[in-house]
Amino acid sequence: MITQAATADGVTVVTLQGEVDYNAGSRLADTVVACMEAGKNTVVDLSAVTFIDSTGINTLLAAHQAARGNWLRLVVPPGPVLRVVQLVGLDTVMGCHATLEEALRG
Repeated sequence: MITQAATADGVTVVTLQGEVDYNAGSRLADTVVACMEAGKNTVVDLSAVTFIDSTGINTLLAAHQAARGNWLRLVVPPGPVLRVVQLVGLDTVMGCHATLEEALRG
């Protein structure tokens, strides 16, 4: 579930919470892909996410592909969500950071 979309240092920060699964996928896609298509540098904060499935992973990949010269970074602290991100190789495609501050710095 998306809990917040705000701007910090000129970067759109989309904060997610709970489970990122099929039920949340279309809402996530609408928000994040729209940011990328609008040419905004974006950070997706997964710090409060407890579960992510293939829908969430595919949505993040689609957003990354829609970047059009901008970047998409993830905040993924150590834990089960980071493990999934690493297993599917998402961390090799886009920047993954342990904290929001690190993601904003790049």
